[in-house]
Parts: sequence; structure tokens; C-alpha cells
Amino acid sequence: MATQSTSNFNAASLNRNPFSPRTLLGLIMSGIAGLFTLMAIIPLLIILTYLLTKGISSLSAAVFIELPPPPLVEGGGFGNAILGTVIMVGIGALISVPMGIMAAIYLSEFNEGKVAEWIRFATNVLSGVPSIIVGVFAYSAIVLTTKSYSAWAGGFALAILMLPIIVRTTDEALKLVPQDVRQASVGIGASNYQTVLQVVLPAALPAIITGVTLSVARAAGETAPLLFTALFTQYWPNWGNRLVEPTASLAVLVYNFAIVPFKNQQDLAWGAAFILVLLVLLTSIISRLATAKRTY
Repeated sequence: MATQSTSNFNAASLNRNPFSPRTLLGLIMSGIAGLFTLMAIIPLLIILTYLLTKGISSLSAAVFIELPPPPLVEGGGFGNAILGTVIMVGIGALISVPMGIMAAIYLSEFNEGKVAEWIRFATNVLSGVPSIIVGVFAYSAIVLTTKSYSAWAGGFALAILMLPIIVRTTDEALKLVPQDVRQASVGIGASNYQTVLQVVLPAALPAIITGVTLSVARAAGETAPLLFTALFTQYWPNWGNRLVEPTASLAVLVYNFAIVPFKNQQDLAWGAAFILVLLVLLTSIISRLATAKRTY
């Protein structure tokens, strides 16, 4: 009888009173959090809906393979801008990804002193530098030196913008790998370098890929640095000239065509804006999928 009374008492005590102050406070705070989450999502949905409405109507198979048209001339496309964006983001990734990952490995695995603190501080400062300032720096360092706007100058500017994102995300990813993994590797005779390269780095690879894709998404949407470094052109990138000439990009095409009074070019600007946002969404989805496959 005593046991049955105790179990009934425990079951009754576990039931939540819907009118208790704690329950009501929890419901109110959950409602407020949901409201602000919805308010944060609504602008994104409005932008995507507007771009979907204006952009899809401007798309066709021709826009991906043709060059931008002159004013008042129907047809044309922005194939050169897509290719130029891919080239310059690729150049930026080739520069920033190895440098950023190696810097993060140094910070996380081999140095925890004042030098590492100053490098982290410099990385945080660099991540807050306006992109137009980065464009001015790349213009002074590359364009004035080579006396030519080029895809290389644009890629260099994008690499500077990508670098702090890669360093910070890789540093955090390496810290998330448990110390037991490192100790187990050292315990079976592996050196520090073998532990980092063959154990820790593969374990953190999904999160590192996330940082790289996010940095690529940011670089693909930048306009100001490319105005100072790559400028724009109506033609395809010239491989024979080693890309040392003005190069088109989607972001600059949107900027140039959105402010002109010609409807055909404005329509192309909407289509290019839609493609640009679509590329950013795809990179975000890839980063999510990579994060979902963590091995630690």
C-alpha cells in the first residue's frame, strides 16, 4: 500500500501544471522567440520571392552561353560573367584555402602563446575590414603594379576576404576534435605532425568544408573589390592573354545593368541576381550537408 501511494505521488508530481508561473513564462518566451525567428525569416522570403518573380522570367538557355547585349538590343546573356566569377573565386580559393588551413593548424595545434593570440586578433580585425577597403588595397598592390585590371587582381582581393573566414572556422573545427583522439594517436607512436595530418584534420574536414563553402559564398557576391581590380568587360575571358585584362563577374554585371535605363539590360540584371543568389544558396546547402556528416 505504501509503495502504491508513493508511486501515485511521484506520478502526480511529474505532471506539469499548465497554469504555473514557470510554465506560463516558458510558453511566453517560446512564443517571443518564435515571433522573432519568423521576423528574421520574412525578409529572406520576400527577397527570394521577388528575385524568383523577376529573375526566372528573364532566364533562358541563351543567357548562359551568350555575351551581354548593347542597349536596346534584345537577347544576349551573361555567360562571360558566370565564367569570370568562377575564375576569380577559384583563384581566391587557391590562395586562401591552403594559407587559411595551415594558419589554423598552427594556431590550434602548435602555438597557444602570445603569437597565436595576436594572429587571432589580426584575423578578427581583417574579417571586419570593409570589402571596398580590400579592393583599394588590391588595386594599389596589383593593378598599379601590373598596370592592368585583371582576373588575378580580382582573385587576390577575394582571397583576402575569404582568408579570415577560413582561418576562424578551421581553428574552431580543430578545437572540436576531442583531445582523446590526439592522445590515442600519440600513444600508438604517431608524431605530432602525423597526428594532425592523418587523424585530427580528417576528423575536422566536414566543418572545414563548411567554412570554405561559406567563404566562397561571400566572395561570389562581392562587388566593390572587383570594381577596383577586375572592372568589367563585354567579352569572354582571354585565356591567351593569361587573364591579365578586365574580367566580367555576375556581381558587377548586376551593378552595371541595374542602374541603366534600358529594359533589356535591366532584365539581364534580374536574371544574374537570381543566379547569384542561387549559387549562394547552393553553397550554404553544401555546407549544411558537410556539417551533418561529422565524424567526431
